[in-house]
Amino acid sequence: MFRSKAEKKVLEAGYDPARLPPGQYLTEKWPVLHAGSVPSTDLATWTFAVSGEVESPVSLSWAELNALPRTEHTQDIHCVTRWSKFDVTFEGIHWREVEQLVRPKPSARFAIASAEQGFTANVPISSLRDEHALLATHANGEPLAAEHGYPLRLVIPGKYFWKSAKWLRGIELSANDKPGFWERYGYHNDADPFEEQRYQF
Repeated sequence: MFRSKAEKKVLEAGYDPARLPPGQYLTEKWPVLHAGSVPSTDLATWTFAVSGEVESPVSLSWAELNALPRTEHTQDIHCVTRWSKFDVTFEGIHWREVEQLVRPKPSARFAIASAEQGFTANVPISSLRDEHALLATHANGEPLAAEHGYPLRLVIPGKYFWKSAKWLRGIELSANDKPGFWERYGYHNDADPFEEQRYQF
C-alpha cells in the first residue's frame, strides 16, 4: 500500500520508498532556489572564518581550507518546497578538521552558519559533527555550480536543505541558539523532513 503516487514513483525508479519523506516527490533534477541573487566570488580574497565559543578563532584562505583533509559522502537531499533528490555525492572538508584548529569551548552548543548577502542558518553543534556533514566544495564530481553555492556550502544531513547554507563564509559557535534567516520567517527550527517540520505553526 503506497502513501502516494510519489512513493510509487520512487519504487518504480528502483529505490526504497522509505527514503522519501512524507509530502515529498522524487526529482532527477536539482532545482535552484534561494533568496536574492547569485554572488560573485574572488577566491584570491575569499576567507572562511570560525569564531565565537572557541579557543582559537581562525580565518582560512581558500588555499588553507583546501589543504585540510578531504572526504566525500553520498546522501539524499530534501527541500522544504517538497522535492527530494537521491544519491547526491558531496566532497569537501568535514567539520572535525576545522574543529581541531579552533578547539571549541565546552559552552559551544550551537553553530550559526553565515553566508553571502547576510544569510544565516542555525543547527546544534551535533549536526555539524554528524559523520555525513560537510563543508562541501564539490557535488557529483564537479565543483559546486554558482547557483548551488560555489565555492563552499554547508551540507547538513537529515534536515530540510535550507539548513545547508549556500555561499558559506563562516561559522559562529554559540552557547545559545540563534534563529537563522528562514527561521525568522517562520520556518521550523528543527527542520526534520521525516517529521514534516516545515513551519513553526
